[in-house]
Amino acid sequence: MEEERNRSITTKRHRKDAPGNIRAAVVTVSDSKFDYLWSRNGTLEETEDTSGTFIIDALKKDGHDVIFYTIVPDHGGVIVSMVDHIIETYDPDMVITTGGTGITSNDVTIEAVEGILDKRLEGFGELFRRSSFDEIGHASMMSRAIAGVYAGVLIFSLPGSPNAVKTGMEIILKETGHLVKHARE
Repeated sequence: MEEERNRSITTKRHRKDAPGNIRAAVVTVSDSKFDYLWSRNGTLEETEDTSGTFIIDALKKDGHDVIFYTIVPDHGGVIVSMVDHIIETYDPDMVITTGGTGITSNDVTIEAVEGILDKRLEGFGELFRRSSFDEIGHASMMSRAIAGVYAGVLIFSLPGSPNAVKTGMEIILKETGHLVKHARE
């Protein structure tokens, strides 16, 4: 009981010492959204980036700065290059990707991000799937949401569905400052 109380005190102290404002970048991974933005072919149907917009709005509402936003195709090399570019150029505390986390052959965000992580935050994926189960039942087993640390920067990879993004952001925002504090150490 004493050990549990001490852990609670330590966690509270870490949260108290955590930064209140963080610098975040948002990357939407979507072939269709990317194709629409860059194609001169007028036959493509416009696709709004609801999930990317939700992440940006949630971060700003929580008092954080969104320092970069882009849409990239679902291509592993492009995803890794973009994350590297963001870290080298903008010095974020956190990068959040949305999309490309499914199980089709085109979904490569997880493989790309896993390949660069220095440390994984296994608990994020577990919490995400647990919360998703409450909403969508057993289909939550298809979620491959992950998080980790790369070059001292938190990386979160969320599915592209707006409901999944909402679930993920609720989890992320509860511990953002605390996580950033530890990732910086």
